[in-house]
Amino acid sequence: MSASRRVIFAGTPEFAAAHLDALIAAGHDVCAVLTQPDRPAGRGKQVQPSAVKRLAQANEVPVLQPASLRTPESHALLEALNAEIMVVVAYGLILPQSILNIPANGCLNVHASLLPRWRGAAPIQRAIEAGDAQTGITIMQMDAGLDTGAMIAKGTLDITASETSGTLHDRLTDLGPGLLLEVLEDLPQRLTQATPQEDSDAIYAAKITKQETQLDWALDAEALSRKIRAFNPTSVCFSYLGNERLKIWQASALSLPHKSTPGHIIESGPDGIVVACGTGALNITVAQFPGAKALPATDLLNGRSQQLAKSQQFTPSGNPP
Repeated sequence: MSASRRVIFAGTPEFAAAHLDALIAAGHDVCAVLTQPDRPAGRGKQVQPSAVKRLAQANEVPVLQPASLRTPESHALLEALNAEIMVVVAYGLILPQSILNIPANGCLNVHASLLPRWRGAAPIQRAIEAGDAQTGITIMQMDAGLDTGAMIAKGTLDITASETSGTLHDRLTDLGPGLLLEVLEDLPQRLTQATPQEDSDAIYAAKITKQETQLDWALDAEALSRKIRAFNPTSVCFSYLGNERLKIWQASALSLPHKSTPGHIIESGPDGIVVACGTGALNITVAQFPGAKALPATDLLNGRSQQLAKSQQFTPSGNPP
């Protein structure tokens, strides 16, 4: 590597850690890492460090975990580092303009979409849910807006017909670090060629809410199948069957004409549980009852054949009956 940069890195989850790992491996001088404060996680809700913090500590990189970057103390701490650039990847705190101005070359952000499409918190999920054919990574020069900065580089991926947010996350995690290293290698020229975003093309990727993970059977089967893939594995979709909440992990859309009420089970068998939708039908192939593992349709029917039999009805929306 011909150009080593003095870098402050800001990030929190595994996606960010992959980029930090690439910076360290490439020989960049990561002078400090900013990451979210340790928080409870997992079933035991024990306080755990972020993936970025664990990696930084393993490489003896100083870790900073301020609750806010809007204090004079935070500003002074970062200014004293004399960094050339700050790299921000899924950090989770807003950087005020005063912080963005500290590094000599400003701040770069690695964002998991093809900006200006899908600015915001859930770009991976929203791209799948919308049926986008492609997504990717955008590296931009940060400004005070939400993912509004000038674009420096893009990498593109096709979204496959079976893509979940989990598989797409992993492929984007493989794509981003190499693109970031390319930008840092030729940083001055890249910055001069940055392209402003067209705000009129922007779409906001809102955070996933619990309410929207409940399936509305009156919708089109294709839309429901995309939602199921988009929310797998972090916000798994569900529907009530009687008084039980059934998580639906995998399903495919069928262009099956029917006259059934949405949510009505049209047929059940080893190939899946076919449920009527507003248009078409959804074939559920992997699902999970409370307190049990996610199972394929064959195994579900072995233990729950009456509940999942033809003519049974999922609750259309709202709370269980």
